[in-house]
Amino acid sequence: MSVTFKTFDAARVACRTLLIGVIVVVPPVAWAQAFPAKTIRMVVPFPAGGGVDYTGRMIARGMSDRLGQQVVIDNRAGASAIIGMELAKNAVPDGYTIAATSNGPLVINPHLFRKLPYDSLRDYSPIAIITSFPYLLVAHPSLPVKNVKELIALARSRPGEISYSSPGTGNGQHLATALFASIARLDMLHIPYKGNAPSVVSLVSGETQLTFSSIPGMLPHVRAGRVRALGVGSVQRVPSLQDYPTVAESGLPGFEAAGWGAVIRPANMPRDIVSALSKAILDTLKHPDTAQRMLADGAVPTPGTPEELTAYLKTELVKWGRVVKLANVKPE
Repeated sequence: MSVTFKTFDAARVACRTLLIGVIVVVPPVAWAQAFPAKTIRMVVPFPAGGGVDYTGRMIARGMSDRLGQQVVIDNRAGASAIIGMELAKNAVPDGYTIAATSNGPLVINPHLFRKLPYDSLRDYSPIAIITSFPYLLVAHPSLPVKNVKELIALARSRPGEISYSSPGTGNGQHLATALFASIARLDMLHIPYKGNAPSVVSLVSGETQLTFSSIPGMLPHVRAGRVRALGVGSVQRVPSLQDYPTVAESGLPGFEAAGWGAVIRPANMPRDIVSALSKAILDTLKHPDTAQRMLADGAVPTPGTPEELTAYLKTELVKWGRVVKLANVKPE
């Protein structure tokens, strides 16, 4: 019997040693799920149909192809984009909730709200810059101007009479027009609306006479002749609007105003997940089909790394803070 027990004990020790060896040699990654293992949600803090929503959906399709999991858009508009931004801030930083947003929530809101429930640099971490949205200066056809020089001359002769629409006080398009009026020394009447759609409708109907708008939403009206394009706010001409000069080259040297889009994430997301998301986005933006589609609609692909987005955020926070003061917008 003693021999039997010793044999059993020896076998049990050998088995336990083997199991320990297996546990030790299996790499930790074998116990974790590879990212992504399920659907990724991309929060867009704006209504469907806007510039960020448009590019966000295009990016989401490209990411889905490259990551092997669906990336779905979740529009959470309201409260000057604060609702969607808070949702992104409070999400678990596991890579399954990210956000496509614009310069408005990230670098303008901090100067408009005294008690903003998020900090653009502390509560989010960048994933990628995705696109630039040069603002397009457009006028109703009833306004007797065909270019920027004629507009400046007319506005100076009629102080306070020419009205311009915007999606709301402090919105990027409002600030672009305020910057334009300041540099050109103009006195124009601001008519704010609650959102981009009613702002565009007011111009197309002739209720207002002028606006700076993102190109994707305004381009169909330009092509249909419902509004007249006067100039582009970017430094260089937009490929889809080569016939239209920049505002700077057509009468107002030094002027530049453009919105931009970026993909961000909650703070403290693991670096390997950030790298996977960033690579999928940048590869999508660099694909010729994506770039051509964006350019055709007036959005300029500007692929940028997380590090580049961090530096750009800091610069833009300073720039738009100055413009907010210039426009005499008081923080709420």
